[in-house]
Amino acid sequence: MRDQHARNVLISRRAFLAASVAAVPLSGIARRAHADSNARIAVVGAGAFGSWTALQLRNAGADVTLIDAWGPGNSRSSSGGETRVIRAIYGADRVYVEMVKRAYELWETLDPSLYVETGAMWMHRGDDAYVRSSLPILHDVGFIVDKLSVSDAARKYPQIDFSGVKSVYYERRAGALSARRACGVVRDAFVKAGGRYRTGSVKAGSLGPLRLEDGSSVEADVYVFACGPWLGRVFPDVVGDRVRPSRQEVYYFGTPRGSERYRAGNLPIWIDFGERIIYGIPDIAARGFKFADDTRGEAIDPTTAERKPTQAGIARARHFLAERFPELAKAPLIAAEVCQYENSPDGNLIMDRHPNARNVWLLGGGSGHGFKLSPAVGEMATAAILLGKDVPAQFRLERLRNLEKRKTQFESKD
Repeated sequence: MRDQHARNVLISRRAFLAASVAAVPLSGIARRAHADSNARIAVVGAGAFGSWTALQLRNAGADVTLIDAWGPGNSRSSSGGETRVIRAIYGADRVYVEMVKRAYELWETLDPSLYVETGAMWMHRGDDAYVRSSLPILHDVGFIVDKLSVSDAARKYPQIDFSGVKSVYYERRAGALSARRACGVVRDAFVKAGGRYRTGSVKAGSLGPLRLEDGSSVEADVYVFACGPWLGRVFPDVVGDRVRPSRQEVYYFGTPRGSERYRAGNLPIWIDFGERIIYGIPDIAARGFKFADDTRGEAIDPTTAERKPTQAGIARARHFLAERFPELAKAPLIAAEVCQYENSPDGNLIMDRHPNARNVWLLGGGSGHGFKLSPAVGEMATAAILLGKDVPAQFRLERLRNLEKRKTQFESKD
């Protein structure tokens, strides 16, 4: 039964790709997907990218079916879990900064309760070029970042020990998004707008339509695969191990009884930028103090992995807390999540047509920073699919051919 989900989604790749091109001539696809807003579109994957793309396509008038094996924001997906950071500092990359601005607008239009504003504090142990290079772009786009002296930051946040910190920046508009809940809200908005949602695994089988496990089928003019950590397995020739799922542990520690010091409003989201990038989210909705290490973990099978935290990971977290948040050094671990990143080689997203099937689109490569961008991803993908708009070169599949060294988003934008 290993990788049953991945095998089911494969839908006889070569046969499907050949049939999907043959079933609707390219001229017909162009007419329906560019000029006719009633284009039939199937979106596989109801995580953040897939759900938002389905909603945007439906709002543009397309006839859309959204399919997921386990449901929006499920615990196997890259969009599961309680919260995600939303922030606009992105090094010297204007594309992402502008996407964040648009994402804020779309998140707030959908449901303001999905976002809790906390601000974000960037603490650098060494070179702060990542933030500095972003400042002119942020100013241009309308985001405000304050540089704080270490002594001022220590006075403002006495719960933090700033030992070893060389520079501090405070991003005023930043916060946390409700991840798992948001995926359900987007799916519900999609259905309310007239979209069709199907829970089911795509089954290997005949040419053309997507055959589901229940025996039904979904036929479309355009197919969008937003398969998260499974994208490389679904398309091994085009994507393959260029997208690598990594195991990421997240911990929630209990805060002192009766204390407000670690709750949203009294503590911002924080990023400790050193040899490792450690970050956390203050206590929101009494879930506890969230701790996460951005360092890429070992490879994970998103379908079959046992999602249990490791003692080694917990020990590293406690060592860090003793240094940076000494009052929490002996705080109880009250919850934990094992999720995954879906890492592209350069930390950039993937948004492009399949090179051998012009009516098949691939979305993915969130690389640990994509969730917050998902409304803008859906809007950009919709414009590309229905209007033929270009996508940024850094998202195209072609750039993957010549990448020799794997990087994270933080490294690639320094």
